[in-house]
Amino acid sequence: MLGTAALLAVGVSSLAWTSTGRLEAFGAAPTGERLRRMQSSEHHRDGVFVNTTVNPNARNRPDWDTMKDLLFGQQQRTPPGPLPMEREVAAALAKPPEHGLRVTWLGHSTLLVEIDGFRILTDPIWSERASPSTLVGPKRFHPPPLPLDALPEVDAVLLSHDHYDHLDMETIRALVPRGWKFYAPLGLGAHLESWGVPPERVVELDWWQEVTLGDGRLRMVATPAQHFSGRGLSDRNRTLWTSWTLLGPEHRVFFSGDTGLTQEFAEVGRRFGPFDLAMFEVGAFHPAWGDIHLGPHQALQAHGLVRGRRLLPIHWGTFSLATHAWDEPAEVLASEARQQGVALLTPVLGRPVEPEAEAPSAPWWREVRAP
Repeated sequence: MLGTAALLAVGVSSLAWTSTGRLEAFGAAPTGERLRRMQSSEHHRDGVFVNTTVNPNARNRPDWDTMKDLLFGQQQRTPPGPLPMEREVAAALAKPPEHGLRVTWLGHSTLLVEIDGFRILTDPIWSERASPSTLVGPKRFHPPPLPLDALPEVDAVLLSHDHYDHLDMETIRALVPRGWKFYAPLGLGAHLESWGVPPERVVELDWWQEVTLGDGRLRMVATPAQHFSGRGLSDRNRTLWTSWTLLGPEHRVFFSGDTGLTQEFAEVGRRFGPFDLAMFEVGAFHPAWGDIHLGPHQALQAHGLVRGRRLLPIHWGTFSLATHAWDEPAEVLASEARQQGVALLTPVLGRPVEPEAEAPSAPWWREVRAP
């Protein structure tokens, strides 16, 4: 008969197998021509992708002090009550933008960007958890403000990297029947194709490479970021990460993905700025992760480097992925931006906003109360 330890191991393995979609959520490893193209990148060395700027003193992995903070910290990491949301998102989106540029924050780093007649969806995640498992892992604070089947037609889906809070298997599978193309950094196509995306609808780019939509009217450039990748225990940095620059005939938008502060942003600003709107990650920050996540202070620095005119904070308010209070990123950013004279857009979830016409946003997170 099996011993207790063996039975426990079988139970854990069975649970992992079933709760991760028979391990399919971990994705697939690049092979063949895809792998050869990755290996030819100047950012690929010794089998992995590397950042342009490397700090030898950076930890970028949980140490004991970080783990103590994570396990025993007293921060209010989840909202005390329901978050305000736009209730008629689909109706609002049915009306065209008045000024050619409109953005709808759908939670975390998922945005619907409407720019000069094109609709772009970034890092879509509609799942309950940012995790390979349907049973454990960071759980959403709020439902998606727009049901996935109510999402209007888009011209492109942009992906920044393969972490679970940015590349969600169930959402990708649900989007496959819509017929849209997916644009991603090098290597992510292996995951997408393993989940049913046809190869002809996958476009992978290295940094500074670009594609165009609509006979060249919209340029989409994969621009540098400073982060890392991986979905399992043995694939760290096997795929690339990226930010995205959108260049229309009238407007320019920058989407950071996940990133730390890098001087590459100054080059982005020199080549493509100024930007009408820059969307930077501000949440899931910690001193131990200072090279791979911005946090609010460094987001303002990065915003200046890319020459952004207005800043919309993302990567906060949906999942608890760090040790800080759930609203700390927005509160610190609002205070610092006011002192530095940086114009912010902080819309409630699901509310379409037009940077050219929008009045300063109210700090809605301060009104969240326990029911």
